[in-house]
Amino acid sequence: MADGSPQVPVHAFVCGHPIAHSRSPMIHGYWLKAYGLNGSYRAIDVEPSEFPEFLRSLPESGFAGGNITIPHKKAAFIGVGYRDEAAQSTGAVNTLWLEDGHVCGGNTDVAGFAGNLDQFAPEWRKAKSAVVIGAGGAARAVTYALKQAGIGEIRVANRTPERAAELKDRFGDGVTASGLEALREVLAEADLLVNTTSLGMHEGDELPADPDLLPDHAIVTDIVYVPLETPLLAQAARRGLKTVDGLGMLLHQAAPAFRKWFGVMPEVTDELRALVVADIGQSR
Repeated sequence: MADGSPQVPVHAFVCGHPIAHSRSPMIHGYWLKAYGLNGSYRAIDVEPSEFPEFLRSLPESGFAGGNITIPHKKAAFIGVGYRDEAAQSTGAVNTLWLEDGHVCGGNTDVAGFAGNLDQFAPEWRKAKSAVVIGAGGAARAVTYALKQAGIGEIRVANRTPERAAELKDRFGDGVTASGLEALREVLAEADLLVNTTSLGMHEGDELPADPDLLPDHAIVTDIVYVPLETPLLAQAARRGLKTVDGLGMLLHQAAPAFRKWFGVMPEVTDELRALVVADIGQSR
């Protein structure tokens, strides 16, 4: 195929429980239309008890692969026959594809986080110190991305210090762990602050960290994208700090997955972003 387009329909999916809220069909549907590709992408709701069988049956399903979201990322990690380096390092799989009839798994959240910052705050790669709030799956992807970028000092702070320590043990040199009480000290020296918790999604949520404690040159980013401007980002912006919202991570993590199934590396355009932003506005 000279142009890389599929000759026969290629089908992919996003799988989670629940899944009706997912904007992945909108994103991938936009790209399928934009590139004139013969294929489809749809959401599939699979309960946790049924997911292992869903994974086993994938080679005969007619799908080229799909995205995996909450609560199946760890089960997908366990169930695949091959994992890429990002999945192996983070302990989670969010993308599936088939090779020679075998189910393979990757983690594109790492590339999504880095791609978002590369687009809107490329100077992040010069950071010497970063603070990560949270210690869940998203924090693992972010911490791995920060290490890949060569950031030498990564401080993970979590309400439960023991969970933060798990990331320290996983990623080793350059990563330290603490409870939230240490934030006042570590934020004073941070070049980059990343919130990976859900704080900010609901009205009345407390701030995950106080951006007023950061240096004037610091960058603040939040993986929450509904609302698009979280209270953390709003306060950081009032302070005059550079901020990056979480929507770009969603868009950029989708691109390498799309390439896996449909053979085209899609562009994250302003038009696509505006489409999703409008949908977010309608749903609130």
